[in-house]
Amino acid sequence: MIKKGLSRLGTFFLYLVSLLPFWFLYLVADLLFVILYYIVGYRRNVVRGNLQNSFPEKSAEERKTIEKKYFKYMADLMMETIKSVSMSKKSVQRRMVCTNPELLEHYFSQGKSIIAAAGHYANWEMACLSFGFLTDKRRMIVYKPQSNEVFTDFFNKTRSRFGATMISMRQTLRKMIEYKNELTITVLASDQTPTREDAKYFSTFLNQPTAVFLGVEKLTKVVDCVVIFYRIDLVKRGHYTYTFVPLVEDPKNTKPYEITEIHVKYLESLIKEKPEYWLWSHRRWKIKPLDVH
Repeated sequence: MIKKGLSRLGTFFLYLVSLLPFWFLYLVADLLFVILYYIVGYRRNVVRGNLQNSFPEKSAEERKTIEKKYFKYMADLMMETIKSVSMSKKSVQRRMVCTNPELLEHYFSQGKSIIAAAGHYANWEMACLSFGFLTDKRRMIVYKPQSNEVFTDFFNKTRSRFGATMISMRQTLRKMIEYKNELTITVLASDQTPTREDAKYFSTFLNQPTAVFLGVEKLTKVVDCVVIFYRIDLVKRGHYTYTFVPLVEDPKNTKPYEITEIHVKYLESLIKEKPEYWLWSHRRWKIKPLDVH
Protein backbone atom coordinates (compact mmCIF):
# COMPACT_ATOMS: atom_id res chain seq x y z
CA MET A 1 0.00 0.00 0.00
CA ILE A 2 2.85 2.38 0.90
CA LYS A 3 4.65 1.48 -2.32
CA LYS A 4 1.54 2.24 -4.39
CA GLY A 5 1.07 5.53 -2.59
CA LEU A 6 4.67 6.57 -3.27
CA SER A 7 4.32 5.51 -6.90
CA ARG A 8 1.19 7.62 -7.31
CA LEU A 9 3.00 10.54 -5.75
CA GLY A 10 5.82 9.96 -8.22
CA THR A 11 3.45 10.00 -11.21
CA PHE A 12 1.85 13.23 -9.95
CA PHE A 13 5.33 14.78 -9.71
CA LEU A 14 6.09 13.68 -13.29
CA TYR A 15 2.88 15.32 -14.44
CA LEU A 16 3.83 18.60 -12.74
CA VAL A 17 7.31 18.50 -14.31
CA SER A 18 5.75 17.82 -17.72
CA LEU A 19 4.00 21.20 -17.55
CA LEU A 20 7.34 23.00 -17.69
CA PRO A 21 8.34 24.43 -21.11
CA PHE A 22 10.72 22.56 -23.40
CA TRP A 23 13.47 25.19 -23.12
CA PHE A 24 13.60 24.73 -19.34
CA LEU A 25 13.52 20.92 -19.58
CA TYR A 26 16.47 21.01 -21.97
CA LEU A 27 18.44 23.05 -19.44
CA VAL A 28 17.65 20.29 -16.94
CA ALA A 29 18.73 17.71 -19.55
CA ASP A 30 22.11 19.44 -19.98
CA LEU A 31 22.67 19.24 -16.22
CA LEU A 32 21.35 15.67 -16.09
CA PHE A 33 23.88 14.60 -18.73
CA VAL A 34 26.76 15.88 -16.57
CA ILE A 35 25.36 14.10 -13.50
CA LEU A 36 24.66 10.78 -15.25
CA TYR A 37 27.87 10.61 -17.25
CA TYR A 38 30.57 12.37 -15.25
CA ILE A 39 29.37 12.14 -11.63
CA VAL A 40 27.20 9.04 -11.22
CA GLY A 41 28.50 7.10 -14.21
CA TYR A 42 25.04 5.56 -14.73
CA ARG A 43 25.49 2.16 -16.46
CA ARG A 44 28.55 3.54 -18.20
CA ASN A 45 30.26 0.15 -18.08
CA VAL A 46 27.18 -1.49 -19.65
CA VAL A 47 27.13 1.07 -22.46
CA ARG A 48 30.88 0.80 -22.98
CA GLY A 49 30.78 -3.00 -23.11
CA ASN A 50 27.82 -3.03 -25.50
CA LEU A 51 29.53 -0.60 -27.85
CA GLN A 52 32.82 -2.51 -27.75
CA ASN A 53 31.11 -5.79 -28.62
CA SER A 54 28.90 -4.19 -31.28
CA PHE A 55 31.61 -2.14 -33.00
CA PRO A 56 34.95 -3.94 -32.59
CA GLU A 57 36.08 -2.40 -35.88
CA LYS A 58 35.88 1.12 -34.42
CA SER A 59 38.68 2.67 -32.43
CA ALA A 60 38.34 3.29 -28.67
CA GLU A 61 38.15 7.00 -29.43
CA GLU A 62 35.29 6.52 -31.91
CA ARG A 63 33.35 4.41 -29.42
CA LYS A 64 33.95 7.00 -26.69
CA THR A 65 32.44 9.67 -28.96
CA ILE A 66 29.34 7.52 -29.51
CA GLU A 67 29.14 6.86 -25.77
CA LYS A 68 29.08 10.56 -24.90
CA LYS A 69 26.58 11.35 -27.63
CA TYR A 70 24.37 8.55 -26.33
CA PHE A 71 24.33 9.86 -22.76
CA LYS A 72 23.69 13.36 -24.05
CA TYR A 73 20.71 12.14 -26.05
CA MET A 74 19.46 9.91 -23.23
CA ALA A 75 19.17 12.96 -20.96
CA ASP A 76 17.12 14.71 -23.65
CA LEU A 77 14.98 11.60 -24.10
CA MET A 78 14.23 11.43 -20.38
CA MET A 79 12.99 15.02 -20.37
CA GLU A 80 11.04 14.58 -23.61
CA THR A 81 9.39 11.45 -22.23
CA ILE A 82 8.25 13.35 -19.15
CA LYS A 83 7.05 16.21 -21.36
CA SER A 84 4.98 13.76 -23.41
CA VAL A 85 2.73 13.24 -20.38
CA SER A 86 0.99 16.56 -21.04
CA MET A 87 1.92 17.46 -24.63
CA SER A 88 -0.97 18.73 -26.73
CA LYS A 89 -1.93 17.12 -30.02
CA LYS A 90 -0.80 20.27 -31.85
CA SER A 91 2.63 20.12 -30.19
CA VAL A 92 3.05 16.43 -31.06
CA GLN A 93 2.06 17.10 -34.68
CA ARG A 94 4.67 19.83 -34.89
CA ARG A 95 7.47 17.79 -33.31
CA MET A 96 6.81 14.30 -34.70
CA VAL A 97 6.05 14.44 -38.43
CA CYS A 98 5.16 11.43 -40.57
CA THR A 99 6.84 11.57 -43.99
CA ASN A 100 4.65 9.00 -45.77
CA PRO A 101 1.24 8.40 -44.13
CA GLU A 102 -0.11 7.47 -47.55
CA LEU A 103 1.67 4.09 -47.29
CA LEU A 104 -0.78 2.98 -44.61
CA GLU A 105 -3.78 3.91 -46.75
CA HIS A 106 -2.16 2.09 -49.68
CA TYR A 107 -2.24 -1.18 -47.71
CA PHE A 108 -5.61 -0.51 -46.09
CA SER A 109 -7.15 0.10 -49.52
CA GLN A 110 -6.02 -3.42 -50.44
CA GLY A 111 -7.79 -4.81 -47.37
CA LYS A 112 -4.52 -5.54 -45.57
CA SER A 113 -3.78 -4.98 -41.90
CA ILE A 114 -0.31 -3.90 -40.84
CA ILE A 115 2.29 -4.87 -38.27
CA ALA A 116 4.90 -2.17 -37.67
CA ALA A 117 8.15 -3.35 -36.12
CA ALA A 118 9.97 -0.65 -34.17
CA GLY A 119 13.08 -0.33 -32.05
CA HIS A 120 14.04 1.53 -28.90
CA TYR A 121 15.58 4.10 -31.17
CA ALA A 122 15.18 7.91 -30.95
CA ASN A 123 11.98 9.07 -29.23
CA TRP A 124 9.66 6.08 -29.41
CA GLU A 125 7.46 7.55 -26.65
CA MET A 126 6.56 10.68 -28.64
CA ALA A 127 6.04 8.43 -31.66
CA CYS A 128 3.41 6.52 -29.65
CA LEU A 129 1.49 9.76 -29.17
CA SER A 130 1.66 10.61 -32.88
CA PHE A 131 0.62 7.08 -33.78
CA GLY A 132 -2.61 7.64 -31.83
CA PHE A 133 -4.09 10.04 -34.40
CA LEU A 134 -2.33 8.77 -37.51
CA THR A 135 -5.32 6.98 -39.07
CA ASP A 136 -8.96 6.26 -38.32
CA LYS A 137 -8.29 2.50 -38.38
CA ARG A 138 -7.73 0.65 -35.11
CA ARG A 139 -4.25 1.45 -33.76
CA MET A 140 -2.69 -0.96 -31.27
CA ILE A 141 0.57 -0.65 -29.35
CA VAL A 142 2.03 -3.76 -27.73
CA TYR A 143 3.74 -3.16 -24.39
CA LYS A 144 5.73 -5.26 -21.96
CA PRO A 145 4.28 -4.88 -18.44
CA GLN A 146 6.74 -3.57 -15.86
CA SER A 147 7.02 -4.64 -12.22
CA ASN A 148 5.49 -1.36 -11.01
CA GLU A 149 1.81 -1.47 -11.98
CA VAL A 150 1.20 2.18 -11.11
CA PHE A 151 3.88 3.46 -13.48
CA THR A 152 2.83 0.94 -16.16
CA ASP A 153 -0.76 2.23 -16.02
CA PHE A 154 0.41 5.84 -15.93
CA PHE A 155 2.54 5.59 -19.06
CA ASN A 156 -0.04 3.45 -20.86
CA LYS A 157 -2.62 6.17 -20.31
CA THR A 158 -0.13 8.70 -21.65
CA ARG A 159 0.64 6.63 -24.77
CA SER A 160 -3.02 5.95 -25.52
CA ARG A 161 -4.55 9.38 -24.87
CA PHE A 162 -4.79 10.23 -28.59
CA GLY A 163 -6.62 7.07 -29.57
CA ALA A 164 -4.21 4.13 -29.58
CA THR A 165 -5.12 0.90 -27.79
CA MET A 166 -2.51 -0.57 -25.44
CA ILE A 167 -2.17 -4.35 -25.48
CA SER A 168 -0.11 -6.45 -23.10
CA MET A 169 2.46 -8.59 -24.89
CA ARG A 170 0.83 -11.81 -23.68
CA GLN A 171 -2.58 -10.77 -25.05
CA THR A 172 -1.40 -9.68 -28.51
CA LEU A 173 -2.38 -12.78 -30.50
CA ARG A 174 -5.81 -12.99 -28.87
CA LYS A 175 -6.51 -9.32 -29.58
CA MET A 176 -5.35 -9.51 -33.19
CA ILE A 177 -7.58 -12.52 -33.81
CA GLU A 178 -10.43 -10.66 -32.10
CA TYR A 179 -10.03 -7.77 -34.56
CA LYS A 180 -9.13 -9.85 -37.62
CA ASN A 181 -12.28 -8.73 -39.45
CA GLU A 182 -11.31 -5.06 -39.33
CA LEU A 183 -8.29 -3.20 -40.63
CA THR A 184 -5.68 -2.57 -37.94
CA ILE A 185 -2.11 -1.40 -37.49
CA THR A 186 -0.13 -2.85 -34.60
CA VAL A 187 3.22 -1.56 -33.36
CA LEU A 188 5.66 -3.93 -31.63
CA ALA A 189 9.11 -3.17 -30.24
CA SER A 190 11.25 -5.72 -32.06
CA ASP A 191 14.31 -5.33 -29.84
CA GLN A 192 12.90 -6.38 -26.48
CA THR A 193 14.91 -9.00 -24.61
CA PRO A 194 12.89 -12.22 -24.25
CA THR A 195 12.93 -14.31 -21.11
CA ARG A 196 15.04 -17.46 -21.15
CA GLU A 197 11.83 -19.47 -21.66
CA ASP A 198 10.92 -17.36 -24.72
CA ALA A 199 14.44 -17.29 -26.19
CA LYS A 200 13.75 -19.73 -29.01
CA TYR A 201 15.78 -18.05 -31.72
CA PHE A 202 19.12 -16.24 -31.91
CA SER A 203 20.09 -13.86 -34.68
CA THR A 204 23.47 -12.29 -35.34
CA PHE A 205 22.74 -8.69 -34.41
CA LEU A 206 25.43 -6.05 -34.00
CA ASN A 207 28.21 -8.61 -34.23
CA GLN A 208 26.90 -11.01 -31.56
CA PRO A 209 24.33 -13.79 -31.05
CA THR A 210 21.13 -12.09 -29.87
CA ALA A 211 17.94 -13.62 -28.50
CA VAL A 212 15.04 -12.26 -30.54
CA PHE A 213 11.29 -12.33 -29.96
CA LEU A 214 9.49 -14.14 -32.75
CA GLY A 215 6.27 -12.19 -32.17
CA VAL A 216 6.37 -10.14 -35.38
CA GLU A 217 6.82 -13.23 -37.55
CA LYS A 218 4.28 -15.40 -35.73
CA LEU A 219 1.57 -12.74 -35.64
CA THR A 220 2.13 -11.76 -39.26
CA LYS A 221 1.68 -15.31 -40.50
CA VAL A 222 -1.38 -16.00 -38.31
CA VAL A 223 -3.24 -12.83 -39.30
CA ASP A 224 -1.63 -12.42 -42.76
CA CYS A 225 -0.54 -8.79 -42.27
CA VAL A 226 2.07 -6.83 -44.15
CA VAL A 227 5.18 -5.91 -42.19
CA ILE A 228 6.67 -2.43 -42.16
CA PHE A 229 9.32 -0.77 -40.02
CA TYR A 230 8.48 2.32 -37.94
CA ARG A 231 11.63 4.37 -38.50
CA ILE A 232 12.22 7.50 -36.39
CA ASP A 233 14.86 10.12 -37.25
CA LEU A 234 16.00 13.10 -35.19
CA VAL A 235 15.88 16.32 -37.23
CA LYS A 236 16.93 18.71 -34.49
CA ARG A 237 16.58 18.83 -30.72
CA GLY A 238 12.99 17.91 -29.88
CA HIS A 239 11.91 17.50 -33.51
CA TYR A 240 11.60 14.21 -35.39
CA THR A 241 10.30 12.60 -38.54
CA TYR A 242 9.09 9.04 -38.83
CA THR A 243 8.87 6.98 -41.97
CA PHE A 244 7.12 3.69 -42.67
CA VAL A 245 9.48 1.34 -44.51
CA PRO A 246 7.91 -1.68 -46.30
CA LEU A 247 9.60 -4.95 -45.31
CA VAL A 248 7.32 -7.90 -46.12
CA GLU A 249 4.13 -7.79 -48.20
CA ASP A 250 3.45 -11.52 -48.59
CA PRO A 251 4.32 -13.16 -45.25
CA LYS A 252 2.87 -16.58 -46.09
CA ASN A 253 5.45 -17.04 -48.85
CA THR A 254 8.45 -16.55 -46.58
CA LYS A 255 10.77 -19.13 -45.08
CA PRO A 256 10.96 -19.79 -41.32
CA TYR A 257 12.69 -16.90 -39.53
CA GLU A 258 12.98 -14.90 -42.77
CA ILE A 259 10.66 -12.15 -41.51
CA THR A 260 12.54 -12.04 -38.21
CA GLU A 261 15.87 -11.66 -39.96
CA ILE A 262 14.51 -8.93 -42.24
CA HIS A 263 13.30 -6.65 -39.43
CA VAL A 264 16.34 -7.40 -37.24
CA LYS A 265 18.74 -6.51 -40.04
CA TYR A 266 16.84 -3.34 -40.85
CA LEU A 267 17.09 -2.16 -37.25
CA GLU A 268 20.78 -3.04 -37.25
CA SER A 269 21.37 -0.92 -40.36
CA LEU A 270 19.53 1.99 -38.74
CA ILE A 271 21.64 1.75 -35.59
CA LYS A 272 24.85 1.63 -37.59
CA GLU A 273 23.89 4.89 -39.35
CA LYS A 274 23.54 6.84 -36.09
CA PRO A 275 24.28 4.58 -33.14
CA GLU A 276 23.89 7.25 -30.44
CA TYR A 277 20.08 7.10 -30.63
CA TRP A 278 19.65 3.43 -29.65
CA LEU A 279 19.16 2.22 -26.06
CA TRP A 280 22.72 1.15 -25.22
CA SER A 281 22.24 1.22 -21.44
CA HIS A 282 19.92 -1.79 -21.67
CA ARG A 283 21.48 -5.20 -20.90
CA ARG A 284 20.40 -6.51 -24.28
CA TRP A 285 22.79 -9.46 -24.44
CA LYS A 286 22.31 -10.95 -20.98
CA ILE A 287 20.96 -14.20 -22.48
CA LYS A 288 23.52 -16.32 -24.33
CA PRO A 289 22.80 -19.32 -26.58
CA LEU A 290 24.43 -21.61 -23.99
CA ASP A 291 21.94 -20.39 -21.36
CA VAL A 292 19.02 -21.88 -23.27
CA HIS A 293 18.34 -25.60 -23.07
